[in-house]
Amino acid sequence: MRQKEIGYKWWGDPRWNKLLTVSIVFFFVYLGDAILSDWVPSYMQSSLGGPLAMGIVMSFSSIIGLGADVIFPQLLKGTSSARLMTWAIGASLLFSGILLWIIQWPLVILFLVAMAVWGIYYELLGFGKVQFVTETVSLTMRSGSWAVIGIFKSLAYFLGPIIGSWLALGYGNSSAVIMAAGLVLVGYVAWRAVVRQNKHEVVVLEKLNIVDEIEHWWILLEHIWPILLVSLTLGLIDATFWTTGTVFSDNLARQHWLGGMFLPFYMLPPLVIGVILAKLGIYKGKKKLAEVFMLLGGLFLALLGVGDSLWLMLLASLGAGVVLSVAWPLTEAVYSDIIARMGRERKHMMGLAHSTVSLAYIIGPVAAGLTASLVGERLTFVVVGFGTMMLAVFLLIVTPKKLRLPQAEIMTWKD
Repeated sequence: MRQKEIGYKWWGDPRWNKLLTVSIVFFFVYLGDAILSDWVPSYMQSSLGGPLAMGIVMSFSSIIGLGADVIFPQLLKGTSSARLMTWAIGASLLFSGILLWIIQWPLVILFLVAMAVWGIYYELLGFGKVQFVTETVSLTMRSGSWAVIGIFKSLAYFLGPIIGSWLALGYGNSSAVIMAAGLVLVGYVAWRAVVRQNKHEVVVLEKLNIVDEIEHWWILLEHIWPILLVSLTLGLIDATFWTTGTVFSDNLARQHWLGGMFLPFYMLPPLVIGVILAKLGIYKGKKKLAEVFMLLGGLFLALLGVGDSLWLMLLASLGAGVVLSVAWPLTEAVYSDIIARMGRERKHMMGLAHSTVSLAYIIGPVAAGLTASLVGERLTFVVVGFGTMMLAVFLLIVTPKKLRLPQAEIMTWKD
């Protein structure tokens, strides 16, 4: 799909204003999701009776997401970012509707249905974002572009837990869900105002062969496994923050009002770091830089084991947020580079890339919940930190300077 067929309406500088405009749309969708991302784990843990049960049910969304990663590259091969984003917003609104039902009847089966819809929403949103950046952004601007999107995402996820906690405590659980749905609806209206959907686009559901897709993934994995491990590890850290971390933040808030800033401090740094990255325009050495900052992220998490000072824990969360807010855009930019080199077969790479985050959110909530039940929430982050540092050192040693694709073999996939 060519850019002119998608029909983005931009004003001013064509390089940055179009990205800023769509990023504002992302902000409303992310803010609604951030409210639910903070509220759902705590509500689920209290309803299901413990962190392990919460982690298992939460991971179901990523099991569905992983299945979507396998299926979507073949079903949605020619679909534009405009249509993918519209579907993602629809899935988010459906998720909020199911949650309102769950508040009245907190049944396990309803939680599982909600998690399935949530998993599909995340994959549609992820495919839509990557498609958008690949369609519209040049090579030298991709790190900065992901950083700009990260600014709005981080602002949303910084404000979301604060708004969600205030609404749930002051006005009840339903108010948090209704507010989240309202914000996503605003995002949908803004998306339709900014994007002119191509009415002539026909979504062709191509032949589905899961075995072929897995074979494609295996071929790609042999060549790009270092960056897949980076995104898997970053996803595991993020999953820990948004499951065990939400509970830990709530517990700290009961001790001191600043304790509730543990999770927002993790999400705050990209608001500043994103601007810096966008201005730097890094387009060389992104893989190694991502691994270095991942190593530093593990170090900050490990510092949570030094003591139980509230200020130390907040600083460790802030420090982890700073360095990981650099690692994420660099990793996304590496993926964008690879995807751009794959032409029409790009969605196979999108599926594989998103599968690492889905896998992280399958493993992460269960592992974090189990670890938290054994050693507590704080030491869970310490375990994750040490594991991250060891993996980062290994990757810095073995990662090649350039990840080469089997272009001749990829060309045969069109047959």
